[in-house]
Amino acid sequence: MRSAAVWLASATPDVVDEFLHGLSEGSFLALPWVFEFWALPHQLPPEGAWKSWVVMGGRGAGKTRAGAEWVRAEVEGPRPGDPGRARRVALVGETIDQVRDVMIFGDSGILACTPPDRRPEWEATKKRLVWPNGATATAYSAHDPESLRGPQFDAAWVDELAKWKKAEAAWDMLQFALRLGDNPRQVVTTTPRNVATLKAILKNPSTVVTHAPTVANRAYLAASFLEEVTARYAGTAQGRQELDGLLLEEVEGSLWPLARIEAAQSDDLDPPDRIVVAVDPPVTGHAGSDECGIVVAGVYMRGPPQDWRAVVLEDASVSRASPEVWARAVVAAYERHQADRVVAEVNQGGDLVQTLLRQIDPALPFRAVRAMRGKVTRAEPVAALYEQGRVIHRRGLDRLEDQMVRMTSAGFSGKGSPDRVDALVWALTELVIAPTDTWQRPQIRTIY
Repeated sequence: MRSAAVWLASATPDVVDEFLHGLSEGSFLALPWVFEFWALPHQLPPEGAWKSWVVMGGRGAGKTRAGAEWVRAEVEGPRPGDPGRARRVALVGETIDQVRDVMIFGDSGILACTPPDRRPEWEATKKRLVWPNGATATAYSAHDPESLRGPQFDAAWVDELAKWKKAEAAWDMLQFALRLGDNPRQVVTTTPRNVATLKAILKNPSTVVTHAPTVANRAYLAASFLEEVTARYAGTAQGRQELDGLLLEEVEGSLWPLARIEAAQSDDLDPPDRIVVAVDPPVTGHAGSDECGIVVAGVYMRGPPQDWRAVVLEDASVSRASPEVWARAVVAAYERHQADRVVAEVNQGGDLVQTLLRQIDPALPFRAVRAMRGKVTRAEPVAALYEQGRVIHRRGLDRLEDQMVRMTSAGFSGKGSPDRVDALVWALTELVIAPTDTWQRPQIRTIY
């Protein structure tokens, strides 16, 4: 069925007309209610054995419709009076009003998605839906986790869990109640936020995830809405969360909190007075190698060095690249920005780093730097520049910023090595930290 929908979506108008005219009257009337035919890939439950399905996406990505249609698929049988897989469903939202107004009566809620002959009745006094086959779905508020103590279910739909104030308690109570049938399951529809309960669910081996940005559902959204929110939020941390539907994890003790990075972002940039390309090269170049961190940054040299401000222009890092590939990426960035110098860490590669770069551009201005202190110690003075409001970010540095928020005073909390952050630190050390040290203490010129 799904492959037929994909085929039809790309077919010519003549082919579409021929297909529709070939349907029987009953099939034609039923087609709007066959969600598998119209659904986007992220709105369909993954195959296989799972306990929790998390539909994570941006605003307007079609998450509510996915949850409503999944409940339909669980409770409905082949005919209106036939039993489905589930008979007792919990509908859990932040408040009872939100369950009623969004999950049940909303434009993409259960009632709007259900054909007339299968539509459940809303019993307001009992806060539940009752289907023609006897299945029920009862509304619960996450503000009252204890209300889930006692009832039992074989299916549940949880909406916008990431903004629940009592998320952990409500989720735990629901898990104890989800105990009927052979395979009780639940769907979670939410815009991601950096909350512990959601992260724990995502890490559970019995959880599956589908994901989509807001733009995936653009056919059903006002063009003016997309234009406005994209212009305002694209390239920002809030945009990555609310539009791209990405979970931005800010760990405790981050040297670069999200709010600080957000405050540094700007599209209104003057040409800097000096530009460097900083490189943190991997030792090897194969599938298991670290990334090659390549960051382009500039500096505005107004007044004494302690007043200079830096601007991060590009994250040109490359992954799993051979030495020749990353060296060419460095030289390309140097030429693209008309930089003044390339700064490269040589702890691992030694003279090989300079040799590789000079094979591509023999006249390349180059400075080798060697790390004599740990990553955190080197990063802290650069983090202080952000705290002082002396660094600007061009929008769109998502992957660099995602590494930055995971860099803490105890080390890097992400996977692998923070090569993009290392390159950033070398760039801003060269442009701002080292000149300040020289100005204040002329006898010291060592760059660590």
